Amino acid sequence: MSPAPANPAHVLAHWIDSPDALRARLASPPARVGLDTEFIRERTYWPKLALVQIALPQADGGIEILLVDTLAPGIAEALAPLLADASVLKIMHSPSEDLVAFRQTCKQVPSPLFDTQAAAALAGVGAGMGYQKLVAEITGTALEKGETRSDWLRRPLSASQLQYAADDVQHLFELHDALTAKLDALGRRGWFQSDMARTMATAIEDPADRWPHLSMRTANFLDRDGQTRLLRLLRWRDAHARVADLPRSWVLDNELAATLARMSPSTPESIAEAVRAHPKGPRKLVDAIWTALGTPLPDEAEAPDAAVAERRDKSKVKALQDAVSRRAAELGVADAVLASRRMLEPLVDTGEWPESLEGWRREQLEPVLAPLLGRAPVG
Repeated sequence: MSPAPANPAHVLAHWIDSPDALRARLASPPARVGLDTEFIRERTYWPKLALVQIALPQADGGIEILLVDTLAPGIAEALAPLLADASVLKIMHSPSEDLVAFRQTCKQVPSPLFDTQAAAALAGVGAGMGYQKLVAEITGTALEKGETRSDWLRRPLSASQLQYAADDVQHLFELHDALTAKLDALGRRGWFQSDMARTMATAIEDPADRWPHLSMRTANFLDRDGQTRLLRLLRWRDAHARVADLPRSWVLDNELAATLARMSPSTPESIAEAVRAHPKGPRKLVDAIWTALGTPLPDEAEAPDAAVAERRDKSKVKALQDAVSRRAAELGVADAVLASRRMLEPLVDTGEWPESLEGWRREQLEPVLAPLLGRAPVG
């Protein structure tokens, strides 16, 4: 099907910058709404919510779209009841960062949730598909992409920004209907609901990465003491960045963290010297860095050895990946929907199933992976 131009018929968009006006529009909320946000996260740790788009279905089959100015005083408090209303389904596309923005600004995570990107992946339409591409795939409608990198904090917003924002929720009901039908036809509604529950739990709990050193390749070449120093620094950096609302790299960039972990500084002065030598060194944080390096973490003895990646049986990981690929093909989904390489590596390293593979994924994969791991499938 050749994509057709976006059709704005029966779509009304309204700019909302008053809490009273928002409450009036949402006084009798429908059974489902389309929801999206625009935010900025260039100079902060937390996304700064700039705009919320809400699509409301109308009795005549049309759609009313509210473009809600979250910079206006009182808007966040007026929006929170809708986000918390368990009787209203919130349809969103790839909402992980949007959920964080809502939690930080409105003190509420939208629930219940229907993620159209996750639904498309489980329905075999495509994994990781962007909103514009999914709309074209499902509805045949071509959407503009011109405002992807816009400044959403400026006021007033331009006509093209407002149109782009409205487009982002205009087709969510169509996607919801089509993808729900596909999931039901495949008998995967339960899988999807399980994934949504996990997405919601992650957004609400906001767990910090317990072992951040594992994501830095430098850690593979540090001894255990060096890895411990790096772990202490990265845990401290994350906590400080959250409180100060600054990007992690602005607090302490990876290169300097690795340098400090390698050198095992013995005095605050040696830290100060290393910080001064680095172009992005945080001179005001020398004392805090010294304290972080010298403060043991209660669980650091349990930290996985990053160097195990260099010793891992890569042929076994490849065998697991091949088995996942075959099972994914049988199910008609992308390999990554079932399991990524990062999910499989703990199975090789420790033999333990990671939490990310529990539930329906383990049910689908254990029968084919257990023999490769030298174990019989459970049950």
